[in-house]
Amino acid sequence: MTRHRDETVGRPPLRSHEGFGKARRRARAVAVGLAGAALLTLSGCTDAVQRGWLPSTEGTTNQTERIMDLWRGSWIAALVVGVITWGLMIWCMVAYRRRKGDTGVPAQVRYHLPLEIMYTIIPIMAVGVLFGYTARDQSEILDTSKKPDITIGVVGKQWAWDFNYTNSDVYEAGVMGELDGKRGVEKELPTLYLPVNKRVQFDLTARDVIHSFWVPAFLMKMDTVPGITNHFQVIPTRTGTFKGKCAELCGEYHSEMLFNVKVVSQAEYDQHMADLEAAGQTGQLDDDLNRSEHAPADSKAEEAGNSDALPAPAPETTTAEVK
Repeated sequence: MTRHRDETVGRPPLRSHEGFGKARRRARAVAVGLAGAALLTLSGCTDAVQRGWLPSTEGTTNQTERIMDLWRGSWIAALVVGVITWGLMIWCMVAYRRRKGDTGVPAQVRYHLPLEIMYTIIPIMAVGVLFGYTARDQSEILDTSKKPDITIGVVGKQWAWDFNYTNSDVYEAGVMGELDGKRGVEKELPTLYLPVNKRVQFDLTARDVIHSFWVPAFLMKMDTVPGITNHFQVIPTRTGTFKGKCAELCGEYHSEMLFNVKVVSQAEYDQHMADLEAAGQTGQLDDDLNRSEHAPADSKAEEAGNSDALPAPAPETTTAEVK
């Protein structure tokens, strides 16, 4: 007669969950405390926290509010998931901690099919919802079907920007910034003028390598690629001066590829167009011009391969009279 094998021999004794009531209540209190702390933190947020530390405010353009809502919503969803995850981790650590008198190790393999299905379905749903909101907002932000009030051609070059004001048939050629730590350098940077409350379309391309046209306050950037023209539209809704830069590592002087953006009234914009025309800057700059045609004469651009940059004149030397 075959003896039945006792499979419980050598395994730790099973423990009842009846003694875990207090531990579970403590863990629940900890989870509630974490959630309460998170809500108190959000309710007492500073202005920087409320805008998600983004370098802009609502009302700068027609798109900043939409972008900020998506950004904040993503962080709130991530915080909720984080609080739930931390709460479950703490609950497991408290409820199932080793107690005095426990021997051996717990069972190393356990299956709970409904729980595992939940762990799979919930993340897929969360990613799907986030993808849906992102696709919706991206479609709106990149929509160029509406007729723009003005069109500006932006040409990126190592290491500055050219701006073609298509409607006025004038241009402004940028000069590479030379950051020397002194005040006032920003005034020498190329400046892009935009009329307030007008729909502007940017046609972006590059002359040499890939750059990225970025105005942080607009919460929008887009690559400029040689041989390809990218487009986006925006309506500046607040006057002021904003900073712009290249957001794509494009070479040695990438950090000095800066520009200014001035959002002004229609009258000021028209006056600037007239000033450019009076200065003889009529027509449109092509994207096949040399990248450094307008580089500063005393810059190091020539050493970096900008052949059109004129070197600074060498100092005159005299021969001493030999006695």
